[in-house]
This record gives sequence, C-alpha cells and structure tokens, in this order.
Amino acid sequence: MIIKAQNIITRFGKKLVHDGVSFEVRENEIFGILGGSGSGKSVLLKQMLLLEHFDGGEYEILGTRLKNISEKDALNLRQKWGVVFQFGALFSFFSVFENIAIPLKEYTKLNSQTINELVRMKLKMVGLDESVLTQYPSELSGGMKKRVAIARALALDSKLLFLDEPTSGLDPHSSREFDELILKLKQSFDLNIILVTHDKESMGNLLDRFIILEEKKIAFCGTYEELREQNERLFQRFMG
Repeated sequence: MIIKAQNIITRFGKKLVHDGVSFEVRENEIFGILGGSGSGKSVLLKQMLLLEHFDGGEYEILGTRLKNISEKDALNLRQKWGVVFQFGALFSFFSVFENIAIPLKEYTKLNSQTINELVRMKLKMVGLDESVLTQYPSELSGGMKKRVAIARALALDSKLLFLDEPTSGLDPHSSREFDELILKLKQSFDLNIILVTHDKESMGNLLDRFIILEEKKIAFCGTYEELREQNERLFQRFMG
C-alpha cells in the first residue's frame, strides 16, 4: 500500500471539513480525489504533503506515519515524492534548466556535469526539446510549463507524484496531450499518482480509482465503471 488514510478529521475553527475520511492508494495506480468546490479535496492533498494540519485519524505514506512525524523523517519523505501544483508553480526568475535542477542541487551531492545530463534527460522524458532549457517560464505556453513542472517533480526519480488540478488553464487539446503524458510516464516508470481534478475528460481517461467527497465524507470510492453502475446521481454530477 502506497498511502493509507484512516478516519481523517479536519477542522478550521468551528468549521468541520472532513468527518472520518478513509481511503487507500494502491501500488502503480492513478488515484483521483474528486468533489465539489469547498469539499476539502485540496486540503487532503496538502495534508499528505505535510503542508496542512489534520485533527484526527492518521496517514501512512510509503510506510511512514504522518502524525507527530520528526523533522528528519519529514525531510526523507519529501525527497521520495514529486509535486505539481496548479499552474506549475515554476520559479519565474529561474530558467527552465535552473528550475529542473533545483531538487538535484538541493538534495544530492552530484557534480554539475551529472546534474546537466540529468536535467536534459528529464526534459526529454516529458517530451520537450533542449532548446527550451535557456528559456524562462514567462516565455513558455501553459502546456510547456506543466511539462517542465513534471520534469522538476521527477528529478529525484520519485515513485510518487502528486498533481493538483494539472489541466487547469489548458485548452482541451493541451489537456488531452497532458493526460497522454501522465499515462505514458506511469507505465514507463511505475509511478504512483494522486490527482485532484475537475476535468471530466481526465477523470474518464486517467483514473484507475477515485474517491468523491461530499458532505464531509466519502460518498464513493471505486472505478469509473463502478460509479456508472452504482450511483447515477454522482455519475451525472461528476462525469456526465
């Protein structure tokens, strides 16, 4: 099991956001977190990334429990996953090369030649040409920014990838190209992917299994086909 969430309870002041949310992410799957606006999808993602608190329950990620995690264990865990936030979150004052190289410089003792080679390899992996290495994020299209963000997220050969609304801001053609890239990367590198999305096409194309959050709880957990067969109301709301 890659991720196990058990009975998660989250409060912000007097507002209850999650009331006993439990789910598991299995080996080598693309797992989706769906729900309406304000349902706490992104909060779950941030909790798994150690960026947000939770008030009850427990997460276990790659065999490590998150409650009362030590600084050392938290650092080790962060090096085992990659994250692509909405709109890519690239550093605007760094070139593409510098953006992808950041995790390699930060967390490894590799020499500059090896880093140079790895950055080029990661760029090729996401389908971009070396000519973009010297460009800055402001010079790239939305789809290219997302690809660079994935190259950076996978710079340390992470086997776990978190994606927050990855097709947000992309036109339909670029969104489908992005879906294809995610599938290809998953198959090529045995990736485990957790995805928060609103994109109905992505939901149908990408997700092996997913949860739907509603009324502070999990209203559904399973596959696209299972949702269609078991709950027409939720299927029409999220997939129809």
